[in-house]
Amino acid sequence: MSRLAVERALVSVYDKEGLVPFASRLVRAGVEIVSSGGTARALREAGIDVTSVDEVTGAPEMLGGRVKTLHPAIHGGILADLGNDQHREDLARQGIRPFQLVVVNLYPFEETVARGDATEAEIVEKIDIGGPTMVRAAAKNHAWVGVVTDPSQYDEVAAAVEGGGLDADLRRRLAAAAFFRTASYDAAITAWLHPGPLPERAVLALERVDTLRYGENPHQPGASYRQVGAAAWWADARLLQGKEMSFNNHLDAEAAWRLACRFDEPAAVIVKHTNPCGVAVAPDAATAFGRAWECDPLSAFGGVVALNRTLDAATAEQIAANFVEVVVAPEVEEAAASVLSAKPNLRVLAADTPGDGELDFRRIEGGFVAQTRDVPGGEDWQVVSGRAPSEAEMSDLRFAWTVAAATKSNAIVVAKDRAAIGVGAGDQSRVGAAQRAIARAGDRARGAVAASDAFFPFPDGLETLAEAGVTAVVEPGGARRDEEVIAAADRLGVALVFTGRRHFLH
Repeated sequence: MSRLAVERALVSVYDKEGLVPFASRLVRAGVEIVSSGGTARALREAGIDVTSVDEVTGAPEMLGGRVKTLHPAIHGGILADLGNDQHREDLARQGIRPFQLVVVNLYPFEETVARGDATEAEIVEKIDIGGPTMVRAAAKNHAWVGVVTDPSQYDEVAAAVEGGGLDADLRRRLAAAAFFRTASYDAAITAWLHPGPLPERAVLALERVDTLRYGENPHQPGASYRQVGAAAWWADARLLQGKEMSFNNHLDAEAAWRLACRFDEPAAVIVKHTNPCGVAVAPDAATAFGRAWECDPLSAFGGVVALNRTLDAATAEQIAANFVEVVVAPEVEEAAASVLSAKPNLRVLAADTPGDGELDFRRIEGGFVAQTRDVPGGEDWQVVSGRAPSEAEMSDLRFAWTVAAATKSNAIVVAKDRAAIGVGAGDQSRVGAAQRAIARAGDRARGAVAASDAFFPFPDGLETLAEAGVTAVVEPGGARRDEEVIAAADRLGVALVFTGRRHFLH
């Protein structure tokens, strides 16, 4: 059967958006509507004929409305396989008429929890039972029943009914959406019943936002997915110009935007392959960008830029003078947009600030490892060297520490005047990361400071930095050879600060 004519529909919705126009179209197409409770009242008040559920079941609503549709006269009419003679005989014997359409949306459990002020009793009362039961029954029997779970589907379904019925492809798509809705609903309930930073059980409901041109490489198909109900700055961001975001663009933009938003002052961040290759804070965005680009212009070429202030024309002029793939900012001035429009392939995003509350999941075969998100700050900094950092050095150390926490380990960040001048990222040895950072900084390292995301296991990393002219270093401490590292700092005249907390990033 390719097309299913609709003669009878069960309609029971919490969200009444678009309900009356939709139901009116069904009735004009000759559909009988069966309904109950608030849905039936809303339809009758609009002058639409409705058959009450209790007329069909012969049983009144009970338990304050908890039991309305849980009855063989309803579920028999939804679940009957009309290609099965025994099913038809059962319906005839019980006097049950089949439904060809079920229209249900669920109690607002997620919204009730998100309010933050609902009592446990209020939340429990918003756990829908009859709704998901009808949805799943109709979705299972999609060979004979169409199921509608969202007002966004009303127009397509009404048009199909008016055109002679629901075809098999539409019924299957509606069933898939229905099962996803109940799955995501149950995921939200599971999350509420398993609170805490690392719940015993977690269910992730993901919906595809975009199909990407490809993944990290052209031979890998790729897509972006959003967790249902979760904040997602990238999904809500406005793409003001440019090509669609790629897989790698998304990863780099996440890294750049998250780091830029760590700073209170105007900041510019440039990221390449998820590692910062330029970071600076300054009195204004234009100055911050210029200083960030100076860190490592070779690596910054083709990078992703994030600004934590409105993108103005002066900053846009500097960005347009270079090749970058993506720019992210909270807002973009009209004059800046005009400047960047000369580069039509440049992606420009206006985005909200990212949050820190969600779990950070990493995929491994057959599962995930999960952790709370790492947010630098709150460490108990202690000066362990004979010489304490100057006020200017301490300011630069705090800046470098923030950047190091956003850099793949092993990470060393060399900074001066609140700007990164050398970043050593993702090295297999800490002294190697120090050498790479110094190589990028060059002569600028003299009088600079450095941050290490984890402790120095030997004095050689600190010695490498000191030989290049670095005068102050911050690191977690905690190594077996800490005393040797402290002794090297004192011998070389380097101010050394321990934080007591590392910031690995893999």
